[in-house]
Amino acid sequence: MTLIAADRFRPTIRVRLTLLYGGLFIAAGIVLLALTYFLVQNNLRQTMQPAGAVRTAIAPSGPVPEGAGRAAPPAHDFTMRQVEGVLIRERQDYQETTTRSLLTQGGIALAVVGTAALGLGWLLADRALRPLHAITETARRVAYGHNLTERIAYRGPRDDVRELADTFDTMLERLARSFDGQRRFVANASHELRTPLAINRTLVDVALRRPDATDDVRRLGESLLVVNGRHERLIDGLLTLAGGENAVSDPALLDLADVAGHVLDQAAAEAAERRLTVRKTARAAPAAGDPVLVERLVQNLVENAIRHNRDGGEVWIATGRRDGAAELVVANTGPAVPPYEVQTIFEPFRRLRQDRVRSDRGSGLGLSIVRAVATAHHGSVAAEPREGGGLVVTVRLPVREGPGAGVAGSGAGVADVGGPQEP
Repeated sequence: MTLIAADRFRPTIRVRLTLLYGGLFIAAGIVLLALTYFLVQNNLRQTMQPAGAVRTAIAPSGPVPEGAGRAAPPAHDFTMRQVEGVLIRERQDYQETTTRSLLTQGGIALAVVGTAALGLGWLLADRALRPLHAITETARRVAYGHNLTERIAYRGPRDDVRELADTFDTMLERLARSFDGQRRFVANASHELRTPLAINRTLVDVALRRPDATDDVRRLGESLLVVNGRHERLIDGLLTLAGGENAVSDPALLDLADVAGHVLDQAAAEAAERRLTVRKTARAAPAAGDPVLVERLVQNLVENAIRHNRDGGEVWIATGRRDGAAELVVANTGPAVPPYEVQTIFEPFRRLRQDRVRSDRGSGLGLSIVRAVATAHHGSVAAEPREGGGLVVTVRLPVREGPGAGVAGSGAGVADVGGPQEP
């Protein structure tokens, strides 16, 4: 907490540059004012008349009249000392007044000019950081607009900023080549991996339907079909995971409530086979995303809730809006999930301990795909163990306002989000 607070109150680079410019100017002004003070003070001491000159200036210039006696010199000397003392005090007062006025007026002038220097330094710092602002804006557009073809193309002098901009452009070019290569690999793998499996499945089906097929051949063929189906699901999950990790470039308007209803209709037969009770609370949850990937996200959550459940258990699905985001909550009455394994189940090929010996419950990619798709949509996914067994998974996606968004869900949270925790 202390480090976070320190980072929050740390001045920005523009503030630091402004303080640096203004501090250097004020320091130079203080040095100049002090030097001027000592020079003026020294000059005043040299230009003032010495005490001997004062005596000569006020001594009588004519002859002393006869009969003045010996009493005149003491009176004259006393007058000379008085005048000399007055002149010395006036000289000291003049020096103090001059130097004090110099310090006061100089300090005021330094404060005014220093304030102006801080303002000018603020403007100069903004001008100096303008190329960095351009780099930041380009990076932000690339990060959120997913256009890796954009470049900074900085044309300033060949300095540190130019080198940074050129390095950033080179990085964007390499990233663009890398993503293009990944897309080509996924497309090629989708064809090269799925086609042989489809051929194998067809050949096994043909062998099983032959009239002369023995019981051993039929049992072997059924086992091969199970293995082939598992491999197909594994490859499909890997390809979906690879494609889902890329950010969505052309999001469309969709409603999580409609997607959840469609997925539940498809999974109704499997839920009925397990004698599961499905409870759905659907409120409007408009969001922006890829419909295929979002459907796969909801499908994986629903399939996990059904397959990792006890016979005769329950499944809860709720959609709605909460805190400015579209929210989907899926919970079930499955086996108890240790809290320390909640985060690990989002990793590829990671399963719970009780599921590691079972191969009919998936390939361990379901929640990994959910997290990849949510991240690609700038959303989030979180899971927590349900009291009494099972898991509560919450997915949040950015809300998209538009036609058909509906008012029913606006301002309303997911109904009974906490309900699945206490069936």
